Amino acid sequence: METPPTQIYLVCGCTGAGKSTYSARLAQDIGGVRFSIDEWMQHLHNADQPKEMSFNWFYERVQRNCSQMRRVAKRLAELSVPAIFDCGLTNSQERAIFADWAETQGFSYELHFIDVDPKTRWRRVQKRNAEQAETYQFEVTRPMLDFIEDLWEAPTNAEMKRMQVKTVTL
Repeated sequence: METPPTQIYLVCGCTGAGKSTYSARLAQDIGGVRFSIDEWMQHLHNADQPKEMSFNWFYERVQRNCSQMRRVAKRLAELSVPAIFDCGLTNSQERAIFADWAETQGFSYELHFIDVDPKTRWRRVQKRNAEQAETYQFEVTRPMLDFIEDLWEAPTNAEMKRMQVKTVTL
């Protein structure tokens, strides 16, 4: 019996790892649709953010966006169009939300882990901020990077066992 093609791709890595660039390339290569949380937040919410940024304000909107992304991705998978989630997937809990959803829907999925050291990531962020090229959505400051760095959890051994994981080095 032939293994069905992967329908859902989950791309994780800390800020500056290269998730957006990798996800865009993957979408192009496989004829899939990329869902970028940075793009959705920039176009739907960032203009309305409070002066004093609050993690709860931000996180609640990220969760709503990701829920809607999954709804659209479900329809794409039914049409045999792969979906690529470029949503940070910062910790095992966030990755489990997507993995549980994919399993519940009966979709095949892979986790692509982009593992890049912190110094390289910061250099990439600075370059992206300066160039404001294709993947640029908003400026990422050092405090923002450090905040996410504190939240970031690489995939655990349990996740590696549960999911088909592809480690990517850029």
